[in-house]
Amino acid sequence: MAMYKLAVSVSRSLLDDIHRCSLKKQTGVSLKHMMDFGSYPNENNLLYSAQFLHKELPVRLALRVIELENLPHGLSSKADVLKVRDWYVDSFKDLRNFPEIQDSKDELRFTELINEIKMRHNYVMQTMAVGIQELKKDLGRKQGLNELPEIHQFLDRFYMSRIGIRMLIGQHVALHAPNPPPGYVGLICTKVSPVTVAQNAIDDARSACMRTYGTSPDVHVYGDPNFTFARYVPTHLHHMVFELVKNSLRAVQERYMDSDHDCPPIRVVVADGLEDVTIKGRMPTCT
Repeated sequence: MAMYKLAVSVSRSLLDDIHRCSLKKQTGVSLKHMMDFGSYPNENNLLYSAQFLHKELPVRLALRVIELENLPHGLSSKADVLKVRDWYVDSFKDLRNFPEIQDSKDELRFTELINEIKMRHNYVMQTMAVGIQELKKDLGRKQGLNELPEIHQFLDRFYMSRIGIRMLIGQHVALHAPNPPPGYVGLICTKVSPVTVAQNAIDDARSACMRTYGTSPDVHVYGDPNFTFARYVPTHLHHMVFELVKNSLRAVQERYMDSDHDCPPIRVVVADGLEDVTIKGRMPTCT
């Protein structure tokens, strides 16, 4: 079982290194930069990318370790939060122990390492959720989680950071794919159809609903199937729409579970503007 304070579970030198890296400023990387750079995944570009990640990833991981170590209301001491913290410490240590990247052989070994790190963190969200549930139990009726904005702010920062770390790793790893899908630069799609992505997410959400309840409300999509936009990560959009529709399906299904009326359909609207795209779900009015 993980120990509460990091100072008693890691060496002094490792702890000092984590603190030093946490004081550095992380480097922002835009999707445009990643796409422009990844359009030419030659040996030199991959080497440069690996060298950048070798320096950048420890900074981002260290920031999360320090934050996980100093959470309010006893959240840092929850067993599952400690488990997540230790995953971040292990990944930080693996990166810091990796030697300087000087050639393509080093770059390939480094790519294998960061892919392993990405897999190590696959269950961070689920594990953190268990820790949050434990905190809710501790708070009981005295104080709800909604009354603790600092916890919500932490979770927003934490999950946004996780998306960034996984995007940096995933993009570098994907650039090694021998046969990338047409229209993709790593994980980034150059021609995204939001209606198509939304429909795929809806199909997945309805399948999940059927596995849970044995049936599922219908979902109607409204939008131009021919509309596309450039430079986006379809998996990110899929995840957002999936969660939106999944929650709506559950609410409608449970509302009409014992009703004599059939479940009315949910509507998902994809609206394209001059500079942005809006996707919104509309649940039926309960009667």
